[in-house]
Amino acid sequence: MTTIPEVTAEGLPDWLRPVARLAREIRPSQLSRFLPPPDGGRPSAVLVLFGEGARGPELLLMERATSLRAHAGQPSFPGGAIDPEDGDPLGEGALRAALREAREETGLDPAGVRIFGTLPRLYIPVSGFVVTPVLAWWREPSPVGPVDPAETARVFAVPVAELADPRHRGTAVHPSGYRGPCFSVAGTLVWGFTAGVIDRILHYAGWERPWDSDREMPLDHRA
Repeated sequence: MTTIPEVTAEGLPDWLRPVARLAREIRPSQLSRFLPPPDGGRPSAVLVLFGEGARGPELLLMERATSLRAHAGQPSFPGGAIDPEDGDPLGEGALRAALREAREETGLDPAGVRIFGTLPRLYIPVSGFVVTPVLAWWREPSPVGPVDPAETARVFAVPVAELADPRHRGTAVHPSGYRGPCFSVAGTLVWGFTAGVIDRILHYAGWERPWDSDREMPLDHRA
């Protein structure tokens, strides 16, 4: 079982403090209109991992393998279902699952990660997952890459400045009628749940720049 160190915002770089603040203050309805049902839903967690690269603050993402039955080829945060051995889904279980899944998918060394908070649990209606976004700082980066190519196509970091750049932003339109924020970065289109969380973090952390929400991007758009 993955050991969970103390969850603390102490020692965070100054640029990351707005994210730690929003984790303490944000309400679920400020993040999404899709909130967990009173009963049901499969508990899961994702790791929203911020680091510092050559191009400044960045966010770790991965692209799922095209052979998967669900969310094939879609960029996402590392993460997955909370297993019974992870513990309480409303407590450390979510933290433990986020780190465990990140290690299994990307080879990340959890020892170099400091968790500093969580966002309210959100709901993904199409899959029935109730997701806890776990916020973390990559204080000691380790090598990452696809552990199992059958599950993960690639692992990549995107600068926060690139995500906030209006030239990379738009609205994704799905044949089902879904519309939501998206980001054309790193040769792919980040949309859906992942893009929604990034969009709200940019907004409430004060990193957002004015962008054209009327600019539609098809799901096959590439940067």
